[in-house]
Amino acid sequence: MEDKKQEKSKSLKILEVIEDFFLNILDKIKLKSLADLYRNHREGWRYLIFGFLATVVNIAVYSIAFYIFNIDNAVSNVIAWIVAAIFAYLTNKFMVFISRVDTKKALLKEITYFFSCRLFTLLVDEIIMIVSVDRLGMPAFLMKVIANIVVIILNFILSKLIIFKK
Repeated sequence: MEDKKQEKSKSLKILEVIEDFFLNILDKIKLKSLADLYRNHREGWRYLIFGFLATVVNIAVYSIAFYIFNIDNAVSNVIAWIVAAIFAYLTNKFMVFISRVDTKKALLKEITYFFSCRLFTLLVDEIIMIVSVDRLGMPAFLMKVIANIVVIILNFILSKLIIFKK
């Protein structure tokens, strides 16, 4: 268990080195105010970055399932959600909210809250996709992007207020 904690902190240290590298560049090219904005709201910016990456994962998996494998719209959306939710949990826990729990019970509670909240936003996502694509005939890719924007906002609020609250 101690090795895992050290490994997690190594991942965070790597992230911080990367962040500091780019923040120093911003400082040197006279964008100090932008760098300071990031420094002052690091958690929110990390959430946006990793939320964007989770969105890329979600849209890529959805697109592969729907367009390449011709899997049903709703099923493709659920497959994409599963992959993206696992990615999001790991990045939110270790890189964004830096959640450290001491017991298996606390970890189970955190995982349960995370995936319960994500199931709620999956429902929102599914409603948007089914109504807009299947019922109204709107473009699937465009609606997937719009649905993901709504979901990112909801997920941040739920993560901050319920899952990883400090």
